[in-house]
Amino acid sequence: MPVSAQQLAADLEIFGLNCEKAMIDKLVELCIVYGQNEEGMAGELVAFVSTHKVNLTPETLCSFEHEFLSKRLSKARLSAPKDSGHAGARDIISIQELIEVEEEEETLLNSYTTPSKGSQKRTITTPETPLTKRNVSMRSPHQLLSPSSFSPSATPSQKYNSRNNRGEVVTCFGSAQGVSWSGRGGVGDISLKVLGCPEPLTKSYKFMFQKLSDVREVLTCKIEELGIELKEHYKIEAFTPVQVPAQEPVTLLGQIGCDSNGKLNSKSVILEGDREHSLGAQIPVDLSELREYSLFPGQVVVMEGTNTTGRKFVATKLYEGVPLPFYQPTEEEGDFEQRMVLVACGPYTTSDSITYDPLLDLVTIINRDRPDVCILFGPFLDAKHEQVENCLLTSPFEDVFKQCLRTIIEGTRSSGSHLIFVPSLRDVHHEPVYPQPPFSYTDLAKEDKKRVQFVSEPCSLSISGAVFGLTSTDLLFHMGAEEISSNSGTSDRFSRILKHILTQRSYYPLYPPQEDMAVDYENFYTYSQLPVTPDVFIIPSELRYFVKDVLGCVCVNPGRLTKGQVGGTFGRLYLQRQPVAGEGRRSPCVAAQVVKI
Repeated sequence: MPVSAQQLAADLEIFGLNCEKAMIDKLVELCIVYGQNEEGMAGELVAFVSTHKVNLTPETLCSFEHEFLSKRLSKARLSAPKDSGHAGARDIISIQELIEVEEEEETLLNSYTTPSKGSQKRTITTPETPLTKRNVSMRSPHQLLSPSSFSPSATPSQKYNSRNNRGEVVTCFGSAQGVSWSGRGGVGDISLKVLGCPEPLTKSYKFMFQKLSDVREVLTCKIEELGIELKEHYKIEAFTPVQVPAQEPVTLLGQIGCDSNGKLNSKSVILEGDREHSLGAQIPVDLSELREYSLFPGQVVVMEGTNTTGRKFVATKLYEGVPLPFYQPTEEEGDFEQRMVLVACGPYTTSDSITYDPLLDLVTIINRDRPDVCILFGPFLDAKHEQVENCLLTSPFEDVFKQCLRTIIEGTRSSGSHLIFVPSLRDVHHEPVYPQPPFSYTDLAKEDKKRVQFVSEPCSLSISGAVFGLTSTDLLFHMGAEEISSNSGTSDRFSRILKHILTQRSYYPLYPPQEDMAVDYENFYTYSQLPVTPDVFIIPSELRYFVKDVLGCVCVNPGRLTKGQVGGTFGRLYLQRQPVAGEGRRSPCVAAQVVKI
């Protein structure tokens, strides 16, 4: 039934509210959008004005819509039956889509008519200048993302906007001095291939069904597999059971553990033997004879020492782990041209705002520098954000995430850059299990399918033959809290932890995991092992950013795009595969920087 502007004005006059024609027209529009009649809308508006003790102005109408009507619509959508036959009230995203469809139809009609002599609003379409679908690539990212549609308090962060160190380079690696950081927007033959061990994770799986016996089986297999590699590398004759007394030095294989529920220390270390030699038995370890060591719970080690009583093992030597070989690319996997890769990790909003200003700034940088590949780590909608924790958003988490993705994909379309999306356990809308399946996004336009790729967490990705190890889990923080060391030759804690990850050949070698980690060990064994030693390892963390060369692998912590209420950092790299020559392997990462947003 049509809404009468005269009736609406008459209903408001009963309560002493006189409105201008423009405001009456706006109220008629709100009646249509939110499915209200004249009497109901007048009553709601009078109640809102009386409660907030404000005058009726255009600004009051905006507040009325965002603070009251949007919330009411959200509740109505949740309580409405899913199989209702009518369209019902629409949210702001669906309204935007309707507007775009109308614009398409109007444009189609205009193409069959003679343009007037007056001002022409649309570009004339010719074979030389074809009209792209919806002409979306010409729209600003600010038009694509509307925080007010999902948050009643979408005010920009003052601290973030007042920062004065934008674009400052905070750390460098390689020949980065004087380099002009710009790519070619994905032009040319770029090969993107996900590597698996034995296969990559491409879809969701059932979790929360694992048995303790299955977890034990996975841990046992890990001990035995690494034990075989260490035995062959160091030419060890045989391993001795951990509880068999011996007067001569013996060599034991096992996994480091803690004798209590507390934090590991030098007095609480135990060695849990493998199944083949020790039947999983445990023995306390005395580290007093070791001059230097670095240990953490879950680490598979080979130790040499004495075990005279069978009740305590005195370690005298700790064998170092052995990393996997590097990937050998084929001739079909790209060329030797220089490529630029940009990496950034969420959150993409500051802690005091949900306006996604840092994300919009990053989209601007991508369009300016046109990197060949952009690797974007979650969280895209952070489960730790105050407005998410307090349930203040008026739209479902999935809708906010889709609007965020749409902003990135359509906002960077003009750059031509390839986009790689890596999920995070902090993505509030996604499955909180490790390993984590890729995002599911069915609204991808046909023109974007070749340049957008969704991968799992963790993931090994080959970019024109250069292998990237990708993980959004803060493994540096998790392992740094558990690792113990003494007079280690590697004094840098980050380098020690990174070396452990590479030599343990796993994206998450810590056991037991952090309390907030839900690990499915059956899929962990299949999808979370390193297939090769990566050429570049991207490991974002809350800890300080860095770029380091560890065992020939360039390890980058680009930091997070936001740090609380202020701006954070992102990373950029130059790749150039070197022809294989007699002088041995050279890293394909020729330069890297970490930059302030």
